[in-house]
Parts: sequence; C-alpha cells; structure tokens
Amino acid sequence: MDTLLEKLKNAQNSQELEAIRIEALGKKGIITQKFSELKSLEGETKKELAKTLNDFKIKFESIHQEKKTQFQMLELKLALEQERIDVSLFTSNSHKIIGHPISYTKDRIIAYFTYLGYELCTGPLVEDDFHNFSALNLPEYHPARDMQDTFYFKDSMLLRTHTSPVQIRTMQSQTPPIKMICPGATFRRDYDLTHTPMFHQVEGLVVDKGDKASFANLKYTLEDFLKYMFGDVKVRFRSSFFPFTEPSAEVDISCVFCEGKGCRVCSQTGWLEVLGCGVVDEYVFEAVGYKNSSGYAFGMGIERLAMLTCGVSDLRSFFETDLRVLEQF
Repeated sequence: MDTLLEKLKNAQNSQELEAIRIEALGKKGIITQKFSELKSLEGETKKELAKTLNDFKIKFESIHQEKKTQFQMLELKLALEQERIDVSLFTSNSHKIIGHPISYTKDRIIAYFTYLGYELCTGPLVEDDFHNFSALNLPEYHPARDMQDTFYFKDSMLLRTHTSPVQIRTMQSQTPPIKMICPGATFRRDYDLTHTPMFHQVEGLVVDKGDKASFANLKYTLEDFLKYMFGDVKVRFRSSFFPFTEPSAEVDISCVFCEGKGCRVCSQTGWLEVLGCGVVDEYVFEAVGYKNSSGYAFGMGIERLAMLTCGVSDLRSFFETDLRVLEQF
C-alpha cells in the first residue's frame, strides 16, 4: 500500500492520477479487494485490518484530491493561455470582411487615390499627444481639443481621434514630394444615430517643394473624386476652420436623395456635407522640420460616405451584425 502512496505523490498528470486511483480503489483495485477480505475475518484481526484500510483510504483520497486540484489548476492555466483572446488587440486584418458596406466603401476610396499614385500608409492606434495634437497645431488647452472627446490612458497616451497622426509620421520619415492616404480606425467619446465610439477615416496629404501644391490642385482632385463616388452631383466648397489647415474648407455635394431639391435628409438645404480639406498650415510644417514646402490635406469619414452611397440611415446598423441589413450588400 505504501507503493500506491508513492505512485500517487509522483504522478505527473491527471491521466496518471486517475490510473493510480483505479488501481487502488476501482472495482478490482488493491484496496477494494482487501476490504472484501474482511468478511472472512473475525474478532480483533478484522477490527485492526478495517481500521488500517480506512485510515489508508482517507490518506489516499486526501493526497489524491490535493494532486487532482493541482493538475486541474495547471491544465486550466494552460488552456487559458492557449485560448487567450486579447480583446484590446486591434488590427486592420480583423475587419477585412467581403461585402460589408464599410469595407466596400473604403476599398472604393483607396482604389481611386492609389490609381492617382497616392501611397497607402498606416500608423498606430495608440498615439502620443505630439502626433495626435501638438504637431497638428493643437497645443495644450487649445479649444479645438474639446471637439475630439478623447479616450486617454493613465500614461498620457491616447486612442487616436483621427488618422492625421499618420500624416505627421509620414512627413517625419520622408521628404517632399509626398502623396499619401491613410485609412484606418479612429476613436472618440460619442454615440448616437450618426456617431460611434469607433469609426473609420481616410485622410490624404500632398506635399511638394516650393508652391507646387495649391488649393486649385486640391479642388480639382476632390471634385473628380466625389463624382467618382456619387455620379453626376454638384460640388461646393464652404469656408471653414481647421487648426492644421489654412485656408480650410468643408465640401458639400448636392443631396443624392432629392437631387438638390430639399428633403428631410439634407434638412431642406439640398446639400450634404461629405468631407473637410485645406492648405497645410505652416505650423504643421515647422513641427516636422519642413521648410519651403507647400501642401494640402483632406479627410472624410468612411461611415458617412457608406451611409450615403448605400442608403443606410442609422450608423449603428453597420456594427449591429443584423443579417437583414448586411445581406443587402
């Protein structure tokens, strides 16, 4: 019986442990057989053997349970490590879904600009203050920061509120001429019919030496792009303000639902806002060490364009995985 205890203590896994238990306490086990021998004994001999067997059984089961618990904990830990899913891990690969309206719209945008020679660039989702704000002419306490509704971490890092940091990183790593677009996920503390905490943007940047990059180039490119996306629509540029561009403009198209006549979607104006743009501010060039350069930038929300091109009225429909909606695409 001591051999059984020794085997039990040296067991290496749950399978060995169960085999030893069966060897000792199974229907044909050593201890079970000895208990069956008690009926052929009498008096003190029977009493002493019964006590010895019961004491051994209690000790055996105690050690067995202790070892079993240890193995279960180890196996659980191993299973958790193997099956672990990092819910904070986010990559562009997790959203390559064929047929989803956001993926379809993003691919159309990328196809247009890469055909014109724009380089496709990406950057980190977790950014520092410099790349997300300061280098874009948004210094500390700038009122425009309040519009971003930023998700901050304890170490002053943050989830990027736009894809503009990719433009800064590209300019830091390259010299003019630059022609790039940067699609990707962005994050802001907002949630309603037309806003979600995570959304997607495509921003573009063109930088050249001297004054080669002009607003006229920007205007022509965006007008052609919007006709590519929406067909024969009217396009207008309205003066606006963005800290990182000067002059700045917001771009509207004639309403695709009422053809500019005025409806509920366009608030009876006949126009729909689709993107923002402008000439890169000199402060941005100073932040990245550029001199004697000119450039223009533009940015658009992919969900916004997807809603217009696919006829979806509620932004949340893109994320609720309702097959009745998704099967239409």
